[in-house]
Amino acid sequence: MIERRIAKAVIANRVLVFSLVAVLAVSVIASLIPAEAQQGGKVARLGFLLSSSAIPTTADLQKRNARNAFLNQLRDLGWVEGQNLIIERRFAEGHMDRLPGLANELMQLKVDVIFTAGDRAIQDVKDGTSSIPIVMVACDAVATGLIASLARPGGNVTGVTCITADLSAKRAELLRQATPTIRRLAVLYNPGDPHTILELKHTRATAEAWKIPLLPLEFHDPAELESLFALMKKDRSDALLTVGDNLTIIHRVAIVQLAAKNRLPAMYGFRDFTDAGGLISYGPNLPEMFRQAAFYVDKILKGAKPADLPVEQPTKFELVINLKTAKALGLTIPQSLLQRADEVIQ
Repeated sequence: MIERRIAKAVIANRVLVFSLVAVLAVSVIASLIPAEAQQGGKVARLGFLLSSSAIPTTADLQKRNARNAFLNQLRDLGWVEGQNLIIERRFAEGHMDRLPGLANELMQLKVDVIFTAGDRAIQDVKDGTSSIPIVMVACDAVATGLIASLARPGGNVTGVTCITADLSAKRAELLRQATPTIRRLAVLYNPGDPHTILELKHTRATAEAWKIPLLPLEFHDPAELESLFALMKKDRSDALLTVGDNLTIIHRVAIVQLAAKNRLPAMYGFRDFTDAGGLISYGPNLPEMFRQAAFYVDKILKGAKPADLPVEQPTKFELVINLKTAKALGLTIPQSLLQRADEVIQ
């Protein structure tokens, strides 16, 4: 009888120990699962593809950082990484030829939506999938054929885009106001990004209206920059317009330094260049465009279809003038232009 009681007690203790271990194991596993998943909700998976570097530069760490604007807005909309959102990040590190492969990686991961910026990157993602929704920050999605129209984008692409024709003439005119004695204009552009061809076309039309020669220079690789500026000098170009795209933005410091070295007044498409020492820039506020894009990601993750979401244009544009650079070039910027600037860098 006593032996039987002892055996029952041993078995009961073992069952208790096994039960405690099982409860502990379940608790540990549950702690590793995002809260939304524990509650039965789906954890969304976002693909995030940029042509820039994964390591932020000093400028990227400033409050104007577009990446932070995008992620902060997603958080404000209730999407918290590590809880109800997984972000698969991919960066081309300035090598545009890597974009198709990186886009394919995101597709293989079966992400719910892909966010990307720049017409070249958007096209590479679009070429790889017609089913995964794509949210874009584009330079000219309509003219380059990424979408059918602003009101009815069609397909799987939506987001925010500029209109090249609206910006090209404006940039050229602002450059001429800053340097009214322009006689020969050089244009630096990356032909690998489809919207840059359009901007060159519009800028050429402006130069023809002014009756001044235009020198178009294709930019494919940073190793070419020295020789391209040598061509500008040989051509006696006395002003430069740089068409903004992912490649030129990544190498903005080198471009700005060479413009200063060759004493060339230059207009740029984004304030990243004037922050780096460029003379003048006019274009959309990139952090604001990224913030707008976050609303599209939110809507799609909640069930909306890209084809049903009209594409928006940027809500903020910036004219930034670097007076320190103007003084180094011996330029006197007209007071009327300074008064129109959103920011003057002293």
